[in-house]
Amino acid sequence: MTTFVLVHGAWHGPWAWDRIVPLLHAAGARTLTPDLGTVEDRGLHDDARTVVAAIDTVRREDELVLVGHSYAGLVVREAADARPDAVGHVVLVDGWAGPDGSGMFTLAPDAFADAIRARAETSGNGPRIPPPPPQAFGIVDADDTVWLAARLLPQPLRTFTETTRLTGAVDKIPGTAVHCRPGTYPFDRLGEAVGYRTRALDGPHDVMLTRPGPLARVLLETSSFKNEKHRV
Repeated sequence: MTTFVLVHGAWHGPWAWDRIVPLLHAAGARTLTPDLGTVEDRGLHDDARTVVAAIDTVRREDELVLVGHSYAGLVVREAADARPDAVGHVVLVDGWAGPDGSGMFTLAPDAFADAIRARAETSGNGPRIPPPPPQAFGIVDADDTVWLAARLLPQPLRTFTETTRLTGAVDKIPGTAVHCRPGTYPFDRLGEAVGYRTRALDGPHDVMLTRPGPLARVLLETSSFKNEKHRV
């Protein structure tokens, strides 16, 4: 059986995958959705350890596909690097990625880093970044905007300032970089740079909310999962 470990991005929670999970289950797969937001003062390495703990609960006989959205691209690569024998495939969904020593502030434009730091400094919530509006994630539908705005959470600044610790083991694991069109950042090039095949998917950055069916199909195609009785 295939188990998908679905890791949400910054400002989000496990609920980001609520529309994907039933589709994967209907196809016969298992899912885990670790929650990165259980500790307010946390960093990238803390998040990677949370994902490693989820990986360690997967049965040895299962094929494991590790999926990271946006910021969590960095998280899942560090987690996979720690458990290379357990992870069969890494999937980035509009995900940030780079070699050892990469982080949000090393990969994103300087203007992005400056704006994020300024938001954290003026938020009054300590070293945490207030969530941007749903439109920043490409969500414009009225109902989806209300749904998302009610769930977005402040993001600890340390998750953006810390950089990955990689031994190189993750680079031996096959990977796919799904990049959404129209794109906001060059996620296709980031994926190619770490050796992943790229897949374009029409939709906004939060494509798992607006186009769960097409994204679920892409995820299923990344594994060796075959079940002709179930189709998404």
